[in-house]
Amino acid sequence: MWNVAFAELRKLRRPTLFFGTMGAVVFFSALFSSLLFLLIDSPQGNSDRGRTVGREVLGLATGGVQGFSNVGGFLGIIALCVFAAQTAQEYTYGTLRNLLVRQPGRLRILLGKFVAMKLFALLMIVLSAIVSIGASVILAPGAEVSTDLWFGADGRHAIFTTFINVTISVIGFGTIGMVLGLLLRSPISAISFGVLWLLIVENLLIAVKNSWEKWLPGAQLNAIATGGGPTGRSEGIEFSQALLVGGIYVAIGATVASFLFVRRDVAN
Repeated sequence: MWNVAFAELRKLRRPTLFFGTMGAVVFFSALFSSLLFLLIDSPQGNSDRGRTVGREVLGLATGGVQGFSNVGGFLGIIALCVFAAQTAQEYTYGTLRNLLVRQPGRLRILLGKFVAMKLFALLMIVLSAIVSIGASVILAPGAEVSTDLWFGADGRHAIFTTFINVTISVIGFGTIGMVLGLLLRSPISAISFGVLWLLIVENLLIAVKNSWEKWLPGAQLNAIATGGGPTGRSEGIEFSQALLVGGIYVAIGATVASFLFVRRDVAN
């Protein structure tokens, strides 16, 4: 398994993939955190979906990670694309047959690839946390937001908790991307389906009926990243429910995809 993971990491560190992905992480992390402070007095809101996060909220111990938690959903979409592409391209390029010659255990290959991509996702999350919190510290004085509580005992606890929540969310999104890659066996199809569902289909369904937000997979994973609470047009999703429902989606998808990976022919 570890040999497979090391081999996958060599693929993930290709300059075009690595620097392109990390560049997107830096851009969105800086953007989300900056808008919180630059648009703090805007009547159109300064957070996602037009919500307003005031100086009182940003001045709390959790204020320093507000931008980091907001960008969790976009980190998840990036992870979904990376996981889906890295999984499905083994079918597209026909390299899965060569892997099975060296390592006949299909589940070992699958687990090794998952471990490598999870490490890649963790690097994304650490970079995002540094950029988001750093941008917040720089812009807070100009927005007249106090940072006194950000790095105290409660502030450090908020940073740790948010990091764990975002990690769970991003790994969940990535796992779904890997499932799509295994099911569709085409990078373009897997990425297109995942992104269209998360960014368009779920929002349309929620617009039609607000209560559906509490049962759609993307909404659950977004709620985990933000620690629960208001995430859309409904009253919000409790963290415990998001963790349970999102975990069920991911577990069922991973089980079905693993079974098909073991049983199906390796050709696309």
